Amino acid sequence: MGLFTFRLPDIGEGIAEAEIVAWHVKVGDRVEEDGKLADLMTDKATVEMESPVAGIVREVAGDVGDTIAIGSSLAVIETEGDAEAEAEVAAPVTSETATEPMPRIEPAAEQTKPEPPKPVQPEPVEGLPSSSNQRREEEREGFDKLSPNRIEEPSPHTPILASPAVRARAKELGIDLASVQPSQEGRIRHADLDAFLSYNAGQGYGRPAAPRQDEQVKVIGMRRRIAENMAASKRNIPHFTYVDEIDVTDLEDMRGDLNENRGDRPKLTMLPLLIVAICKTLPQFPMLNARFDDEAGMVTRFGAVHLGMATQTDAGLMVPVIRDAQAKNVWQLAREIARLADAARTGKAKSEELSGSTITVTSLGPLGGIATTPVINRPEVAIIGPNKIVERPVFDGDDIRRAKLMNLSISCDHRVVDGWDAASYVQALKKLLETPVLLFAD
Repeated sequence: MGLFTFRLPDIGEGIAEAEIVAWHVKVGDRVEEDGKLADLMTDKATVEMESPVAGIVREVAGDVGDTIAIGSSLAVIETEGDAEAEAEVAAPVTSETATEPMPRIEPAAEQTKPEPPKPVQPEPVEGLPSSSNQRREEEREGFDKLSPNRIEEPSPHTPILASPAVRARAKELGIDLASVQPSQEGRIRHADLDAFLSYNAGQGYGRPAAPRQDEQVKVIGMRRRIAENMAASKRNIPHFTYVDEIDVTDLEDMRGDLNENRGDRPKLTMLPLLIVAICKTLPQFPMLNARFDDEAGMVTRFGAVHLGMATQTDAGLMVPVIRDAQAKNVWQLAREIARLADAARTGKAKSEELSGSTITVTSLGPLGGIATTPVINRPEVAIIGPNKIVERPVFDGDDIRRAKLMNLSISCDHRVVDGWDAASYVQALKKLLETPVLLFAD
Protein backbone atom coordinates (compact mmCIF):
# COMPACT_ATOMS: atom_id res chain seq x y z
CA MET A 1 0.00 0.00 0.00
CA GLY A 2 1.16 3.57 -0.59
CA LEU A 3 -0.03 7.16 -0.64
CA PHE A 4 -0.09 9.14 -3.88
CA THR A 5 -0.34 12.95 -3.75
CA PHE A 6 -2.11 14.45 -6.73
CA ARG A 7 -0.90 18.03 -7.10
CA LEU A 8 -2.88 20.64 -9.02
CA PRO A 9 -1.17 20.88 -12.43
CA ASP A 10 -0.56 24.03 -14.46
CA ILE A 11 -3.94 24.50 -16.15
CA GLY A 12 -3.27 27.68 -18.08
CA GLU A 13 -0.62 30.20 -18.86
CA GLY A 14 -0.28 32.76 -16.10
CA ILE A 15 -2.67 30.91 -13.79
CA ALA A 16 -1.48 30.88 -10.18
CA GLU A 17 -4.54 29.46 -8.41
CA ALA A 18 -7.92 27.90 -9.01
CA GLU A 19 -11.21 27.72 -7.14
CA ILE A 20 -12.83 24.42 -6.19
CA VAL A 21 -16.39 24.53 -7.52
CA ALA A 22 -17.38 20.86 -7.11
CA TRP A 23 -16.08 17.63 -5.59
CA HIS A 24 -16.98 14.33 -7.25
CA VAL A 25 -15.49 12.29 -4.38
CA LYS A 26 -15.18 12.50 -0.61
CA VAL A 27 -12.73 11.05 1.89
CA GLY A 28 -13.17 7.29 2.01
CA ASP A 29 -14.50 6.97 -1.55
CA ARG A 30 -12.79 4.77 -4.10
CA VAL A 31 -11.75 6.46 -7.32
CA GLU A 32 -10.69 4.66 -10.48
CA GLU A 33 -7.88 5.72 -12.76
CA ASP A 34 -9.10 8.63 -14.93
CA GLY A 35 -12.12 8.94 -12.64
CA LYS A 36 -13.49 12.39 -11.80
CA LEU A 37 -12.02 14.07 -8.75
CA ALA A 38 -13.11 17.71 -8.81
CA ASP A 39 -14.07 20.70 -10.96
CA LEU A 40 -11.91 23.80 -10.66
CA MET A 41 -12.45 27.23 -12.15
CA THR A 42 -10.05 29.83 -13.43
CA ASP A 43 -10.56 32.72 -15.86
CA LYS A 44 -14.24 31.84 -16.19
CA ALA A 45 -13.35 28.39 -17.50
CA THR A 46 -14.17 25.23 -15.53
CA VAL A 47 -11.57 22.46 -15.68
CA GLU A 48 -12.36 18.88 -14.72
CA MET A 49 -9.61 17.11 -12.75
CA GLU A 50 -9.23 13.33 -13.21
CA SER A 51 -7.32 10.95 -10.97
CA PRO A 52 -4.10 9.53 -12.49
CA VAL A 53 -4.29 6.49 -10.19
CA ALA A 54 -6.89 4.17 -8.67
CA GLY A 55 -7.36 3.92 -4.94
CA ILE A 56 -9.08 5.22 -1.83
CA VAL A 57 -9.30 8.99 -1.26
CA ARG A 58 -7.66 9.78 2.07
CA GLU A 59 -7.40 13.61 1.94
CA VAL A 60 -8.90 16.43 -0.11
CA ALA A 61 -7.58 19.96 -0.39
CA GLY A 62 -10.56 21.94 0.86
CA ASP A 63 -14.24 22.70 0.61
CA VAL A 64 -16.23 23.97 -2.35
CA GLY A 65 -15.45 27.67 -2.74
CA ASP A 66 -11.86 27.38 -1.45
CA THR A 67 -8.95 28.52 -3.61
CA ILE A 68 -5.78 26.45 -3.94
CA ALA A 69 -2.46 27.27 -5.57
CA ILE A 70 -1.03 25.57 -8.64
CA GLY A 71 1.32 22.79 -7.51
CA SER A 72 -0.33 22.29 -4.13
CA SER A 73 -1.96 19.02 -3.07
CA LEU A 74 -5.47 18.52 -4.42
CA ALA A 75 -6.01 15.00 -3.09
CA VAL A 76 -4.11 12.18 -1.40
CA ILE A 77 -5.02 8.71 -2.67
CA GLU A 78 -4.11 5.41 -1.04
CA THR A 79 -3.06 3.05 -3.82
CA GLU A 80 -2.88 -0.72 -3.84
CA GLY A 81 0.60 -0.80 -5.36
CA ASP A 82 3.96 0.22 -3.93
CA ALA A 83 3.70 3.91 -4.85
CA GLU A 84 5.85 6.04 -2.54
CA ALA A 85 4.42 9.02 -0.71
CA GLU A 86 5.95 12.39 -1.56
CA ALA A 87 7.90 14.19 1.11
CA GLU A 88 5.35 16.96 1.31
CA VAL A 89 2.49 14.59 2.11
CA ALA A 90 1.17 14.82 5.65
CA ALA A 91 1.14 11.84 7.97
CA PRO A 92 -1.04 9.04 6.66
CA VAL A 93 -4.65 9.12 7.70
CA THR A 94 -5.69 5.89 9.37
CA SER A 95 -9.00 4.30 8.72
CA GLU A 96 -9.61 3.85 12.47
CA THR A 97 -11.59 6.57 14.13
CA ALA A 98 -12.09 6.89 17.84
CA THR A 99 -15.68 6.67 18.90
CA GLU A 100 -17.09 7.98 22.14
CA PRO A 101 -19.54 5.82 24.06
CA MET A 102 -23.10 6.96 23.85
CA PRO A 103 -24.09 8.79 27.05
CA ARG A 104 -26.51 6.91 29.26
CA ILE A 105 -29.89 8.52 29.25
CA GLU A 106 -31.48 8.44 32.64
CA PRO A 107 -35.25 8.00 32.73
CA ALA A 108 -37.04 11.20 33.47
CA ALA A 109 -38.61 11.49 36.87
CA GLU A 110 -42.31 10.93 36.91
CA GLN A 111 -44.27 14.11 36.93
CA THR A 112 -47.51 14.62 38.67
CA LYS A 113 -50.27 15.06 36.13
CA PRO A 114 -51.88 18.47 36.67
CA GLU A 115 -55.57 18.56 37.38
CA PRO A 116 -57.69 20.11 34.64
CA PRO A 117 -59.06 23.51 35.57
CA LYS A 118 -62.57 23.59 36.80
CA PRO A 119 -65.03 24.89 34.24
CA VAL A 120 -66.25 28.40 34.87
CA GLN A 121 -69.94 28.50 35.58
CA PRO A 122 -71.76 31.23 33.67
CA GLU A 123 -73.74 33.77 35.61
CA PRO A 124 -77.50 34.15 34.90
CA VAL A 125 -78.24 36.96 32.47
CA GLU A 126 -80.56 39.61 33.77
CA GLY A 127 -83.74 40.07 31.80
CA LEU A 128 -83.90 36.45 30.58
CA PRO A 129 -86.49 34.05 31.97
CA SER A 130 -85.14 31.37 34.27
CA SER A 131 -85.86 28.67 31.65
CA SER A 132 -83.57 30.47 29.17
CA ASN A 133 -80.78 30.74 31.70
CA GLN A 134 -81.20 27.06 32.52
CA ARG A 135 -80.93 26.14 28.80
CA ARG A 136 -77.79 28.25 28.45
CA GLU A 137 -76.24 26.47 31.41
CA GLU A 138 -77.06 23.08 29.88
CA GLU A 139 -75.51 24.09 26.51
CA ARG A 140 -72.46 25.50 28.24
CA GLU A 141 -72.10 22.35 30.32
CA GLY A 142 -72.27 20.18 27.17
CA PHE A 143 -69.63 22.27 25.43
CA ASP A 144 -67.32 22.25 28.45
CA LYS A 145 -67.46 18.46 28.45
CA LEU A 146 -66.08 18.51 24.91
CA SER A 147 -63.24 20.89 25.78
CA PRO A 148 -62.38 21.01 29.48
CA ASN A 149 -59.17 22.98 28.86
CA ARG A 150 -60.67 25.79 26.76
CA ILE A 151 -58.89 29.14 26.67
CA GLU A 152 -61.97 31.17 25.67
CA GLU A 153 -63.57 33.22 28.39
CA PRO A 154 -67.33 32.82 28.87
CA SER A 155 -69.43 35.31 26.92
CA PRO A 156 -72.49 37.05 28.29
CA HIS A 157 -74.15 36.48 24.89
CA THR A 158 -75.40 33.32 23.22
CA PRO A 159 -72.37 30.99 23.08
CA ILE A 160 -70.83 29.82 19.81
CA LEU A 161 -70.70 26.06 19.99
CA ALA A 162 -67.85 24.40 18.09
CA SER A 163 -65.26 21.77 18.78
CA PRO A 164 -61.60 22.77 19.30
CA ALA A 165 -60.72 21.33 15.87
CA VAL A 166 -63.36 23.47 14.16
CA ARG A 167 -62.20 26.55 16.08
CA ALA A 168 -58.56 25.89 15.09
CA ARG A 169 -59.49 25.49 11.43
CA ALA A 170 -61.59 28.67 11.47
CA LYS A 171 -58.68 30.58 12.97
CA GLU A 172 -56.33 29.22 10.30
CA LEU A 173 -58.74 30.31 7.58
CA GLY A 174 -59.33 33.71 9.16
CA ILE A 175 -63.06 33.08 9.66
CA ASP A 176 -65.00 34.71 12.49
CA LEU A 177 -67.23 31.93 13.86
CA ALA A 178 -69.89 34.50 14.66
CA SER A 179 -70.37 34.89 10.88
CA VAL A 180 -71.01 31.18 10.32
CA GLN A 181 -74.55 29.80 10.39
CA PRO A 182 -74.69 26.41 12.15
CA SER A 183 -76.63 23.75 10.24
CA GLN A 184 -77.95 21.66 13.12
CA GLU A 185 -78.24 21.57 16.90
CA GLY A 186 -76.74 25.06 17.09
CA ARG A 187 -73.19 23.66 16.80
CA ILE A 188 -70.77 24.75 14.03
CA ARG A 189 -69.18 21.82 12.27
CA HIS A 190 -66.56 21.45 9.49
CA ALA A 191 -69.35 21.19 6.90
CA ASP A 192 -70.58 24.63 8.01
CA LEU A 193 -67.09 26.08 7.44
CA ASP A 194 -67.04 24.50 3.96
CA ALA A 195 -70.43 26.03 3.16
CA PHE A 196 -69.23 29.43 4.39
CA LEU A 197 -66.15 29.21 2.14
CA SER A 198 -68.30 28.27 -0.87
CA TYR A 199 -70.55 31.30 -0.44
CA ASN A 200 -67.71 33.70 0.39
CA ALA A 201 -64.95 32.52 -1.96
CA GLY A 202 -64.65 35.99 -3.47
CA GLN A 203 -63.90 37.56 -0.08
CA GLY A 204 -60.35 36.20 0.06
CA TYR A 205 -60.91 33.33 2.46
CA GLY A 206 -58.73 30.31 1.97
CA ARG A 207 -56.07 28.18 3.58
CA PRO A 208 -52.85 30.22 3.91
CA ALA A 209 -49.98 28.87 1.87
CA ALA A 210 -47.26 27.19 3.88
CA PRO A 211 -44.11 29.37 3.88
CA ARG A 212 -41.09 28.07 2.05
CA GLN A 213 -38.16 27.13 4.20
CA ASP A 214 -35.31 29.64 4.37
CA GLU A 215 -32.07 28.47 2.84
CA GLN A 216 -28.54 29.75 2.57
CA VAL A 217 -26.69 29.35 -0.73
CA LYS A 218 -22.93 29.82 -0.78
CA VAL A 219 -21.82 32.15 -3.58
CA ILE A 220 -19.05 30.22 -5.34
CA GLY A 221 -17.58 29.56 -8.75
CA MET A 222 -19.10 31.41 -11.68
CA ARG A 223 -21.68 33.18 -9.50
CA ARG A 224 -18.91 34.63 -7.32
CA ARG A 225 -16.88 35.71 -10.36
CA ILE A 226 -19.93 37.45 -11.81
CA ALA A 227 -20.61 39.18 -8.49
CA GLU A 228 -17.01 40.39 -8.22
CA ASN A 229 -16.88 41.60 -11.84
CA MET A 230 -20.22 43.41 -11.66
CA ALA A 231 -19.33 45.06 -8.35
CA ALA A 232 -15.97 46.20 -9.73
CA SER A 233 -17.67 47.53 -12.87
CA LYS A 234 -20.26 49.59 -10.97
CA ARG A 235 -17.73 50.69 -8.35
CA ASN A 236 -15.09 51.92 -10.81
CA ILE A 237 -17.05 52.96 -13.91
CA PRO A 238 -19.43 55.96 -14.00
CA HIS A 239 -22.15 54.46 -16.20
CA PHE A 240 -24.67 56.28 -18.32
CA THR A 241 -27.31 54.71 -20.54
CA TYR A 242 -28.91 56.04 -23.70
CA VAL A 243 -32.04 54.46 -25.23
CA ASP A 244 -33.64 55.10 -28.62
CA GLU A 245 -36.51 53.55 -30.56
CA ILE A 246 -35.85 51.89 -33.91
CA ASP A 247 -38.39 50.89 -36.57
CA VAL A 248 -37.29 47.39 -37.60
CA THR A 249 -40.28 46.62 -39.84
CA ASP A 250 -38.21 46.45 -43.05
CA LEU A 251 -35.38 44.65 -41.27
CA GLU A 252 -37.77 41.94 -40.05
CA ASP A 253 -39.23 41.59 -43.56
CA MET A 254 -35.73 41.17 -44.98
CA ARG A 255 -34.84 38.64 -42.27
CA GLY A 256 -37.93 36.62 -43.21
CA ASP A 257 -36.92 36.63 -46.89
CA LEU A 258 -33.36 35.53 -46.02
CA ASN A 259 -34.63 32.67 -43.86
CA GLU A 260 -36.97 31.45 -46.60
CA ASN A 261 -33.98 31.16 -48.93
CA ARG A 262 -31.29 30.06 -46.47
CA GLY A 263 -30.92 26.48 -47.76
CA ASP A 264 -28.80 24.50 -45.30
CA ARG A 265 -27.52 27.62 -43.58
CA PRO A 266 -28.56 28.44 -39.99
CA LYS A 267 -31.76 30.34 -39.33
CA LEU A 268 -31.21 34.05 -38.78
CA THR A 269 -32.29 35.85 -35.62
CA MET A 270 -32.06 39.59 -35.11
CA LEU A 271 -28.65 39.29 -33.41
CA PRO A 272 -26.37 38.58 -36.41
CA LEU A 273 -27.98 41.45 -38.34
CA LEU A 274 -27.40 43.77 -35.38
CA ILE A 275 -23.76 42.65 -35.16
CA VAL A 276 -23.25 43.47 -38.85
CA ALA A 277 -24.59 46.97 -38.16
CA ILE A 278 -22.36 47.35 -35.09
CA CYS A 279 -19.25 46.35 -37.01
CA LYS A 280 -20.02 48.69 -39.95
CA THR A 281 -20.51 51.73 -37.69
CA LEU A 282 -17.72 51.28 -35.11
CA PRO A 283 -14.89 52.60 -37.36
CA GLN A 284 -16.59 56.02 -37.17
CA PHE A 285 -16.63 55.82 -33.34
CA PRO A 286 -13.31 54.21 -32.31
CA MET A 287 -13.66 55.24 -28.66
CA LEU A 288 -16.51 52.74 -28.25
CA ASN A 289 -14.54 49.70 -29.45
CA ALA A 290 -11.96 50.12 -26.72
CA ARG A 291 -10.68 49.21 -23.28
CA PHE A 292 -9.72 51.61 -20.52
CA ASP A 293 -6.80 50.84 -18.20
CA ASP A 294 -7.69 53.20 -15.37
CA GLU A 295 -4.50 52.46 -13.43
CA ALA A 296 -2.27 53.41 -16.35
CA GLY A 297 -4.67 56.10 -17.59
CA MET A 298 -4.56 54.56 -21.07
CA VAL A 299 -7.33 53.83 -23.59
CA THR A 300 -6.65 51.15 -26.21
CA ARG A 301 -8.78 51.56 -29.34
CA PHE A 302 -9.03 48.35 -31.34
CA GLY A 303 -9.12 47.97 -35.10
CA ALA A 304 -10.75 44.53 -35.01
CA VAL A 305 -14.11 43.89 -33.36
CA HIS A 306 -13.91 41.02 -30.88
CA LEU A 307 -17.54 41.00 -29.86
CA GLY A 308 -18.58 39.63 -26.46
CA MET A 309 -21.96 37.91 -26.43
CA ALA A 310 -23.55 37.77 -22.97
CA THR A 311 -25.05 34.27 -22.60
CA GLN A 312 -27.18 32.95 -19.75
CA THR A 313 -26.17 29.48 -18.54
CA ASP A 314 -27.07 27.26 -15.59
CA ALA A 315 -23.80 28.35 -13.98
CA GLY A 316 -24.51 32.05 -14.49
CA LEU A 317 -23.81 34.72 -17.08
CA MET A 318 -20.90 33.96 -19.43
CA VAL A 319 -19.49 36.10 -22.25
CA PRO A 320 -18.07 34.02 -25.13
CA VAL A 321 -16.28 36.09 -27.77
CA ILE A 322 -16.83 36.22 -31.54
CA ARG A 323 -13.31 36.88 -32.86
CA ASP A 324 -12.97 39.31 -35.78
CA ALA A 325 -16.70 39.77 -36.06
CA GLN A 326 -16.14 42.53 -38.65
CA ALA A 327 -14.70 39.92 -41.08
CA LYS A 328 -17.73 37.58 -40.96
CA ASN A 329 -20.90 37.70 -43.04
CA VAL A 330 -24.35 37.34 -41.55
CA TRP A 331 -24.49 33.55 -42.04
CA GLN A 332 -21.04 33.03 -40.51
CA LEU A 333 -22.08 35.15 -37.55
CA ALA A 334 -25.27 33.12 -37.07
CA ARG A 335 -23.26 29.88 -37.08
CA GLU A 336 -20.65 31.24 -34.66
CA ILE A 337 -23.33 32.59 -32.30
CA ALA A 338 -24.98 29.16 -32.12
CA ARG A 339 -21.65 27.36 -31.61
CA LEU A 340 -20.40 29.64 -28.82
CA ALA A 341 -23.74 29.75 -27.02
CA ASP A 342 -23.90 25.94 -27.00
CA ALA A 343 -20.29 25.68 -25.78
CA ALA A 344 -20.98 28.12 -22.94
CA ARG A 345 -24.19 26.40 -21.83
CA THR A 346 -22.64 22.93 -21.87
CA GLY A 347 -19.43 24.05 -20.14
CA LYS A 348 -17.26 23.22 -23.16
CA ALA A 349 -16.15 26.79 -23.95
CA LYS A 350 -12.36 27.16 -23.92
CA SER A 351 -10.60 29.78 -21.83
CA GLU A 352 -9.55 31.76 -24.91
CA GLU A 353 -13.19 31.81 -26.08
CA LEU A 354 -14.24 33.54 -22.86
CA SER A 355 -11.82 36.46 -22.83
CA GLY A 356 -10.49 39.27 -25.00
CA SER A 357 -13.73 41.03 -26.01
CA THR A 358 -13.59 44.70 -27.05
CA ILE A 359 -17.33 45.50 -26.92
CA THR A 360 -20.28 43.40 -25.73
CA VAL A 361 -23.88 42.80 -26.79
CA THR A 362 -26.42 41.58 -24.26
CA SER A 363 -29.90 40.46 -25.28
CA LEU A 364 -32.72 38.93 -23.25
CA GLY A 365 -34.18 37.36 -26.38
CA PRO A 366 -37.97 36.85 -26.19
CA LEU A 367 -38.07 38.37 -22.67
CA GLY A 368 -36.75 41.60 -24.14
CA GLY A 369 -38.23 44.24 -21.88
CA ILE A 370 -39.03 47.82 -22.78
CA ALA A 371 -35.55 49.12 -21.98
CA THR A 372 -32.42 47.90 -20.24
CA THR A 373 -29.51 49.60 -18.46
CA PRO A 374 -26.79 46.95 -18.99
CA VAL A 375 -23.64 46.89 -16.85
CA ILE A 376 -20.39 47.35 -18.77
CA ASN A 377 -18.12 44.31 -19.13
CA ARG A 378 -15.03 45.87 -17.55
CA PRO A 379 -12.46 46.95 -18.87
CA GLU A 380 -14.53 47.62 -21.99
CA VAL A 381 -16.20 51.03 -22.29
CA ALA A 382 -19.54 50.17 -23.93
CA ILE A 383 -22.23 47.50 -23.98
CA ILE A 384 -25.26 47.37 -26.32
CA GLY A 385 -28.63 45.88 -25.40
CA PRO A 386 -31.42 45.27 -27.95
CA ASN A 387 -34.87 45.02 -26.37
CA LYS A 388 -38.12 43.31 -27.28
CA ILE A 389 -39.74 43.95 -30.68
CA VAL A 390 -43.35 45.11 -30.36
CA GLU A 391 -46.01 45.97 -32.95
CA ARG A 392 -47.65 49.37 -32.64
CA PRO A 393 -49.50 51.80 -34.92
CA VAL A 394 -47.34 54.73 -36.09
CA PHE A 395 -48.08 57.83 -38.10
CA ASP A 396 -46.60 57.89 -41.61
CA GLY A 397 -47.57 61.32 -42.93
CA ASP A 398 -51.34 61.40 -42.86
CA ASP A 399 -51.59 57.61 -42.75
CA ILE A 400 -51.36 55.20 -39.87
CA ARG A 401 -49.45 52.00 -40.44
CA ARG A 402 -48.55 48.90 -38.47
CA ALA A 403 -44.88 48.95 -37.44
CA LYS A 404 -42.43 46.70 -35.59
CA LEU A 405 -40.50 48.78 -33.08
CA MET A 406 -37.51 47.95 -30.90
CA ASN A 407 -35.77 50.02 -28.24
CA LEU A 408 -31.97 49.86 -28.33
CA SER A 409 -29.94 50.59 -25.17
CA ILE A 410 -26.27 51.46 -24.86
CA SER A 411 -24.35 51.90 -21.59
CA CYS A 412 -21.00 53.70 -21.73
CA ASP A 413 -18.08 54.61 -19.50
CA HIS A 414 -18.51 58.36 -19.01
CA ARG A 415 -14.79 58.78 -18.30
CA VAL A 416 -13.95 58.17 -21.95
CA VAL A 417 -17.28 58.35 -23.84
CA ASP A 418 -19.46 61.45 -23.93
CA GLY A 419 -23.25 61.36 -24.15
CA TRP A 420 -23.13 63.07 -27.55
CA ASP A 421 -20.90 60.30 -28.93
CA ALA A 422 -23.14 57.55 -27.58
CA ALA A 423 -26.27 59.18 -29.01
CA SER A 424 -24.56 59.77 -32.37
CA TYR A 425 -23.48 56.13 -32.53
CA VAL A 426 -27.00 54.85 -31.85
CA GLN A 427 -28.31 57.18 -34.58
CA ALA A 428 -25.80 55.63 -37.00
CA LEU A 429 -27.00 52.15 -36.00
CA LYS A 430 -30.59 53.27 -36.39
CA LYS A 431 -29.97 54.44 -39.96
CA LEU A 432 -28.60 51.04 -40.98
CA LEU A 433 -31.28 49.02 -39.18
CA GLU A 434 -34.14 51.10 -40.56
CA THR A 435 -32.67 50.92 -44.10
CA PRO A 436 -31.41 47.30 -44.02
CA VAL A 437 -30.19 47.24 -47.63
CA LEU A 438 -27.30 49.41 -46.38
CA LEU A 439 -26.11 46.48 -44.24
CA PHE A 440 -24.92 44.71 -47.37
CA ALA A 441 -23.67 47.79 -49.24
CA ASP A 442 -19.95 48.47 -49.41
